[in-house]
Amino acid sequence: MVTRTSAKIHKWLALVLVIPILFWFISGLFFAIAPIETVRSEHMMAEAAPVPIPMGAAAAGLAKVAASGAVPGEKIELRGMMGRTVALVSSNEARPRLYDLKSGRKLSPIPASLAIAIAARDHAGDAKPVRVEQVAGNSPEYRGALPAWRVDFDDGANRSLYVAADTGVVAARRSTLWRVFDFLWSLHILDFKEHEDFNTPLLIGATSLALIVIVTGIIMFPSRLGYSAWRRRRRKAHQRD
Repeated sequence: MVTRTSAKIHKWLALVLVIPILFWFISGLFFAIAPIETVRSEHMMAEAAPVPIPMGAAAAGLAKVAASGAVPGEKIELRGMMGRTVALVSSNEARPRLYDLKSGRKLSPIPASLAIAIAARDHAGDAKPVRVEQVAGNSPEYRGALPAWRVDFDDGANRSLYVAADTGVVAARRSTLWRVFDFLWSLHILDFKEHEDFNTPLLIGATSLALIVIVTGIIMFPSRLGYSAWRRRRRKAHQRD
């Protein structure tokens, strides 16, 4: 009786779960085949040698930044950007601010022309930027610092680089491969809106039902191997004896 009931539950639940199980297997196979470094376009990052910043130049530059009336921050980062040395001043409550150490002038938010130049230098290969647009809100494709600039390249992979307007940093790299990966990821976790929530009712329900399918399959296993029939034959043989 238990085996027969388990068989019915197993059959109908397995039929209901065909689509999510198909999603899980197809997406899982893709994740196993596609190298994550390629998905993230790390192989298309241009190599840039670090440029030392002399201590004297750093001190003089920060003095110019202070003289320009810059508001103090909890963190100051010095780095190179497009052949110049810049200071990124960050605080917990305000947006980060970017300054040119040579002039002390504030650079952020950077204009579209500078974002294009930063993206072109970061992108390896001969492809050139073909389009730029400002990004003011988060989306499944980009959830980084805002505002930002999206710079598109005509490189055969529909690659887009997102440059944060306040820091001048390339915050994300997207391509056709990444978008396929992200779409399959939304199917894998059954979050079709934000593509990142592991706690959706749909996923919880589907995995719970899948667990029932597994348990009922285990209950049916002895019967499918013929163990139950063998026990019945042995019982009848003992009764005849």
